[in-house]
Amino acid sequence: MGQGNSTVEATIDAGFAGARLDRALAGLLPELSRERIKALILDAQVRDGEGRMIRDPAAKVASGQTFLLTLPAPVPADAQAQDIPLAIVHEDAHLVVVDKPAGLVVHPAAGNLDGTLVNALLHHCGGSLSGIGGVARPGIVHRIDKDTSGLLVVAKSDRAHEGLAVQFKAHSIERLYAAIVAGRPAPPAGTVDAWIGRSDRDRKKMAVQREGKGKHAVTHFRTVESFGKASLMECRLETGRTHQVRVHMDHIGHPLLGDPVYGRGKKSCKSLLDLIGFNRQALHAARLGFIHPITEEKLRFDSALPADMQELLSQLRV
Repeated sequence: MGQGNSTVEATIDAGFAGARLDRALAGLLPELSRERIKALILDAQVRDGEGRMIRDPAAKVASGQTFLLTLPAPVPADAQAQDIPLAIVHEDAHLVVVDKPAGLVVHPAAGNLDGTLVNALLHHCGGSLSGIGGVARPGIVHRIDKDTSGLLVVAKSDRAHEGLAVQFKAHSIERLYAAIVAGRPAPPAGTVDAWIGRSDRDRKKMAVQREGKGKHAVTHFRTVESFGKASLMECRLETGRTHQVRVHMDHIGHPLLGDPVYGRGKKSCKSLLDLIGFNRQALHAARLGFIHPITEEKLRFDSALPADMQELLSQLRV
């Protein structure tokens, strides 16, 4: 056994007789998520009572069987903890909901190795972080763009991470965005049902693609207020694809004001945007709702428009 590894033993009881190995072990070892157990099995870290390695998560188990799981020591995260202020909307032992300001990158990557939300969470949460796959890192279940503000949930335990991931995959998470777009959509409300994938012309961008290419994406939109040259929209995500609101709004001819990447957004109301120094896409994750993966409580959080978007609206109303 490697240095820092630990071993956990589990004996199958009658209630799990005939069940899949990963399901049975997850039920007997609540501190480990089913996904973590499945990964351990596939990584040759599970043996039966006679020392034989088990490599099939779907193997059926019998009452009385004993299994030994080797838990590798967590791999230290590449990111370093940094004392960066966070707006915490909700926090418990399993998850934390953060109201992210525009300009803050969620995860370290080339060009943004520090000063990210992950660096801030490493400092804020200390050792209490989701470690799916044996990696000591915050459980980033979903992301919002650097220059988009608003709410996102982060898992602090493996089981919370797994439970939230299931909800995101099932599209049962409530996500509502406030967007300020160019022009006045007609009709004022509707649904964009258009697949999104990498742009054929620019691999750094996303684009609407033909059906079957990329991922299916659905955005429901509603006009909240119109100003002639621009409109305040409410966009509800049925799916959650990269740059979904930005791509879909541009697709119907109403790109987000200030968007430096998609369509005509960077040209719309340019003089006004320059005047007030508004230099990002006008997009805010205003509502986030989900079922708590551990307590099963229904949670919903709302975030008011940040000051820069409020100022933009005030100028548009003049």
